[in-house]
Amino acid sequence: MGQTARVSAIAWTAAVSLAAWLWLLLCQGFFWRTDVRLPPERDPGTWPSVGVVVPARDEADVLPASLPSLLAQDYPGRAEVFLVDDGSSDGTGELARELAHRNGGLPLTVSSPGEPPAGWTGKLWAVRHGIGLARARGPEYLLLTDADIAHEPDSLRRLVAAAHAGGFDVVSQMARLRVESLWERLVVPAFVYFFAQLYPFRRIGRKGARTAAAAGGCVLLRAETAERARIPDAIRHAVIDDVALARAVKGGGGHIWLGLAERVDSVRPYPRLHDLWRMVSRSAYAQLRHNPLVLSGTVAGLFLVYLVPPVAVLVGAATGHTAALLLGTCAWLIMTGTYVPMLRYYRQPLWLAPLLPFTAFLYLLMTVDSAVQHYRGRGAAWKGRTYARPDAVVTEER
Repeated sequence: MGQTARVSAIAWTAAVSLAAWLWLLLCQGFFWRTDVRLPPERDPGTWPSVGVVVPARDEADVLPASLPSLLAQDYPGRAEVFLVDDGSSDGTGELARELAHRNGGLPLTVSSPGEPPAGWTGKLWAVRHGIGLARARGPEYLLLTDADIAHEPDSLRRLVAAAHAGGFDVVSQMARLRVESLWERLVVPAFVYFFAQLYPFRRIGRKGARTAAAAGGCVLLRAETAERARIPDAIRHAVIDDVALARAVKGGGGHIWLGLAERVDSVRPYPRLHDLWRMVSRSAYAQLRHNPLVLSGTVAGLFLVYLVPPVAVLVGAATGHTAALLLGTCAWLIMTGTYVPMLRYYRQPLWLAPLLPFTAFLYLLMTVDSAVQHYRGRGAAWKGRTYARPDAVVTEER
């Protein structure tokens, strides 16, 4: 009797999970589709000037694969690259100058802002310094891009043409992350899938919709809009700076767009699970606003949506409980089906799709670990700096 009741409870929970998946499939902005790519482009009559800002801290390993692609941009207007060496210890600034001398291309300015004051994250302090340098040239647009991002030669031209055609204040592309190691194959496509589930791309680009997000690796921003929204000063304490930037712009009435990139790639490797774990856990609890109740709800939601279906299938198959088996199977099939487009975008084998519950369990553990690190005083981190609270003084981890 007791065992039957437990199996029935699992069946009812699987039914709730299936209902959640039906809602996600149909009502969450079709988040699972991967066809939101750069919007239609139209060349402006006169190409606006662009300042490209690259915050860089200890990036000597990736600069040779990324910086030359920026310097080689085939842009018809005036463009200049400003690389901000944020206290690197590996010769990042010197290497950047050497690469510019060796490869030529767009003008490059390398500068350093010094240590960030209290209340600023290191990256945003570097971005502020870079924007200040760029504004002295009077650009109409700012391209904020990370030091590990490689751009195809027409990337900047297409971004500006899309912003011009659509009247966008922000055009952002989620760079295609590297997927070569086993752990990258398991974790990276799911990272983008989960992000799109939280911030459906179609809603982001819709005027009047509240959803706002950007991808920090590639953000084209109108200089006038940045000044009006007080970027980055208004978001100086934000650990998840790309989402904060998008919210600041959209909150001020700006029109933003975010989609998947086709010609913008991250060259940063994450060969081990430890590397990916750090990438996710460093900011996961900040995403939840450091709220224990939100954390509890997130853990419960991940368990219900991603882990209940395979559990119900296993229990149903073992006990012969048809309802649990069928409900769990249906939920798992929908989950698998919605993940397939992302795997195709990343050119990965489709047999990885049914493994999404395992990957979701890893993300659950990473999120909990992020909270544990926060309450241990470690907080979020970026390139060796930790931030225990939004107003915390920056500390070094070297």
